[in-house]
Amino acid sequence: MSAAETAPHAQAPFRLSKEEPPLPKASSLDSLRPVPPQPSRPDPPKAKDKTPEPESKPEPSPVDSKIRPRSPVEPEPEEDETPGGELVDMDIFEQILELDEDEDAHDFSRSMVWDYFDQAVKTFGTMDEAFAKKDLEQLSSLGHFLKGSSAALGLSRVQSTCEKIQHCGHRRDEVHNKDLSTIEAFQQMRVLLKRVRVEYAEAESWLKNFYGEVSTIMVVNTDLQLLTPEDFPAFPYNPPYDIQTSLMRHLYESIEQRKVTIVESPTGTGKTLTLLCSSLTWLLDEKERARKGKMKEIAGGDGIEAKDWVVEQTLNRLRREMEADEREYEEKLALARKREELVRRAAKGRVSKRQVRNTTSRQVVLLPTYAKKVSHQAMVKPSNNDEDDDQFLPETDQEPNEEEIHISPALRTLMAKVDKGNSRHNAEEEIACTKIYYASRTHSQLTQVLPELSKLNLRTGSMSITNHHSSQDPTTLKRSAACLDEDDCVPSSSRSRIRTVALGSRKQLCINDHLRSRARDLDEACRELLGEKEEKRCKYLPPIGEEEKMLDFRDQVLAAPKDIEDLATAGRFAETCPYFGSRRAIPQAQLVTLPYNLLLQKSAREALGIDLKDQIVLIDEAHNLIPTLLSLSTAYLPQSTLTLAFQQVCIYVSRFKTRLSPVNMLHLKRLVIFLDALKKYVELWKTERTKGKEQIEVMTVGELIGRLGKKVSGINLLEIEAYLKKSKVARKIAGYSDKQAEKENDPMLKRQVRRGAVPPLHIVEEFMLSLMNTSDDGRVTFSLAHNPGQESAVEMKYQLLNPAPNFLQVVEEARSVVLAGGTMSPISDVIDQLFLHLPSGKMTTFSCGHIIPESNLQTLVVGKGPTGGELEFKADKQGDSTVISQLGQVLLNFANIVPAGMIVFFPSYKFLNTAKALWEKSGTLEKYAAKKQVFFEPEESSDVEKVLQEYSAAATKHTEDKKGGALLFAVIAAKLSEGLNFADDLARAVVIVGLPFANLGSPELRERMKYVKRLEEQRGPQNKDKNQKDAAAELYENMCMNAVNQSIGRAIRHKNDWACLLLLDRRYGTLSIRNKLPKWIGSKLVITEGFGHTVKEMGTFFRSRRSP
Repeated sequence: MSAAETAPHAQAPFRLSKEEPPLPKASSLDSLRPVPPQPSRPDPPKAKDKTPEPESKPEPSPVDSKIRPRSPVEPEPEEDETPGGELVDMDIFEQILELDEDEDAHDFSRSMVWDYFDQAVKTFGTMDEAFAKKDLEQLSSLGHFLKGSSAALGLSRVQSTCEKIQHCGHRRDEVHNKDLSTIEAFQQMRVLLKRVRVEYAEAESWLKNFYGEVSTIMVVNTDLQLLTPEDFPAFPYNPPYDIQTSLMRHLYESIEQRKVTIVESPTGTGKTLTLLCSSLTWLLDEKERARKGKMKEIAGGDGIEAKDWVVEQTLNRLRREMEADEREYEEKLALARKREELVRRAAKGRVSKRQVRNTTSRQVVLLPTYAKKVSHQAMVKPSNNDEDDDQFLPETDQEPNEEEIHISPALRTLMAKVDKGNSRHNAEEEIACTKIYYASRTHSQLTQVLPELSKLNLRTGSMSITNHHSSQDPTTLKRSAACLDEDDCVPSSSRSRIRTVALGSRKQLCINDHLRSRARDLDEACRELLGEKEEKRCKYLPPIGEEEKMLDFRDQVLAAPKDIEDLATAGRFAETCPYFGSRRAIPQAQLVTLPYNLLLQKSAREALGIDLKDQIVLIDEAHNLIPTLLSLSTAYLPQSTLTLAFQQVCIYVSRFKTRLSPVNMLHLKRLVIFLDALKKYVELWKTERTKGKEQIEVMTVGELIGRLGKKVSGINLLEIEAYLKKSKVARKIAGYSDKQAEKENDPMLKRQVRRGAVPPLHIVEEFMLSLMNTSDDGRVTFSLAHNPGQESAVEMKYQLLNPAPNFLQVVEEARSVVLAGGTMSPISDVIDQLFLHLPSGKMTTFSCGHIIPESNLQTLVVGKGPTGGELEFKADKQGDSTVISQLGQVLLNFANIVPAGMIVFFPSYKFLNTAKALWEKSGTLEKYAAKKQVFFEPEESSDVEKVLQEYSAAATKHTEDKKGGALLFAVIAAKLSEGLNFADDLARAVVIVGLPFANLGSPELRERMKYVKRLEEQRGPQNKDKNQKDAAAELYENMCMNAVNQSIGRAIRHKNDWACLLLLDRRYGTLSIRNKLPKWIGSKLVITEGFGHTVKEMGTFFRSRRSP
């Protein structure tokens, strides 16, 4: 039996079937013309045979839609529209070929074609962004651009469709000679964008085959599709609940089919465990598929004439090599684990340094001596000479190192290659693998991932796949001589681990205590210590060219999963920077955990070297995703910061004008012009607003730039931004200002440049970066702030209205994106705000029920109080003493019935404080205290832990005879409404008072609502229910219900938990609000007919929960 037959369902991947004739290469110009237009793509003729091929029916196109560049839309082209002419205009293409000096090599024309490929891919990406922004004008411009470059190569069909895109962007249909409405233009644009990418894919395939290249269009992997498993043996609890199996199957299938999916799995259902189990199971299956694909490709390659036994021997050798590589790497990680443990034990005096030395074959690393003071040699020593200001010159104006002055760039490049070739880094090149990026909002949430990961029964070794039988017993293989004991070097799959790395910021991972204590901006200070010379390099970074220590630490990071705290500790023991060490581990990691900001910001991904291409992105606690996307693009600029930045830049330019190069002076003068114009406009705006006008104004970026004058309108802000980054002049200016403040001993200056503060120019730079987004997606708000005892000042704020463009690149690059949360309802809101550009076939959702019995949860809508009055807590009623008094009576009745802990969520701190004051005056609080110990959510974060501990102790003290317990008043969407575990007696009832609608008086909210309403109008009529609200009203209601649902999620935390959920407001009984409650509540919701009915239902529920 051949090796290929031992792998079930292994079929030939990455190639055409063996029966299909190979595509011929081009030769003479006479034979170059493609087949006249047919439904399929024409094959290029042979390269060396000048005799034309006999006519034959064209082969079916091997193009597979899965591997084409993604289209932003799904609909097929209209039936009455046919492709525009020939695929390639051979008259034009022949003229290009005539420019080649070598008719066989085609070097010149090939470079033109490849430049076109690069250009087209970037243009398609920009088209996607423009379509997501609904920017017809930009789409027209892009169509015109791609039309020209396509015409130059004779790509007739692409050219024709691009011309239609150009006209469509101007709301014109030249084919039917008519004008288009905005709605019609977008509908037609969807079709055209899909068609042009199909036509480009066909042209690319033809051209690449003509030049003898393997076309990406031909890389089809349909023969090794992964079937969705019926069960998941890695899951630690057998059998899993049905909803857990269903969720794992759904996730596995979504990842395999390259889809975006939104998953709602209530807290207590094992969400994190199921997410990890299903995604990692797919990851390991994908690894085995790639291995089988490689072997099958060799076994079934075209032109193989060797006998079966030769093929089988070759495959056996290949398999052994792959297994040996895997085993060697696992042994290396096992050694790293052992060495790390010995280092820890040695720090406690239990192991000698000699034993530690013996655990590595690469180097000797002694234990760190923490008693030593931090060496100042690793820091940049400030000059004692006040006149020596070279350190403050821009990077481009500093003198080069003497050693490099007479070295040509070519020689320097050659030296770098030699150095790289001699380094171990070259011998152990990081081979990137498919990985899962697991993101959550905070590091505390990510810390919970690793304990769940350790529960999985994953078999990650090279011989772990059930259907794969190794030709050699792994226990007979020669083990490394460096093994400390037999167990540590057994490459058993049962001892294998998922290679995991946690990513964090410098603030969390920097172990240079001296740097942390003196740095006002840790990121910038760290960058200062990346120099090549020892005195300008951090002590925790290895010297340039000596990568041994860092690579050892990389192996240590991957050897065993570590959270952020573990990484920092490991870095201290190894005396190696954990920030850069974790970055080095990314390429070989299989699971990367990281906070939202490192995943969602393009600049952060680039800085960390994160490439999302064909990777899995798993975002947990995804109900926070949209607010995070919006907040990451928000920039604030106080008037005082702008003024200080302007002063510092002017002083700096004045001091160094004779030493700055003309290029530096040009950019700095432009920066001064921009700052001066913005400062003057702010002062003018403030003067006008203090005369009685409204003290807040919202404007577009274009409006603000226009108000700054012609000089600013003519400045390219992108060039200034690029200069600031390249020259690092913002840091230089801040450093010079610090020095001047110290020199002049001016208290005012010292306060302005206080230690630990971010340099003013950096804040200005961030705001300026926002102003480069000239689309309709952003707004600038000017407001007049009044601070007690200070002069009123202007505050500027840039906010993003549309979260989709910032998330678009993540969606487009990743293989699959999973948004998961305990409560994602209303899911339609997430789709509307982030995924409208996706075709319906690329989007799936999954919402599972709870694992608790239905009898464990009671959900009541309470619309009437004890006196029969209607309960409705709208904003205009929240200060009404009668309403608050009735609310007090309702809660007092609940406190009599509910055992143990009871949590009451208010819509705002203002409402809670008003109620608290009135209850104190009326004696209601004393009545609460007679029933339960009363606690209030603190407004200071530092007090939260203390309050929670005291509440927990009081809530669990109750007995059956004395109800007792505790009563906690909290605020929706504040410190206690999400992320905390109120299990069992900590929350036997959760009460939601009113609906937390946002303040409609907020200008930012009003602008966002106007924006989504305008987008809805542009999209045209949708298949909406006649009672459904418009987009603005839906957004407003969805924001409210997102917050409510997170508070509701505090009620049930595990399968044996039970609680009563009380929704106090008649509006919870309306259909639109009920439909946006978590799906796991389902049919359990009861709308009570009166307060007596409410009390009766509660009494029945809690009596049924008493222990017999």
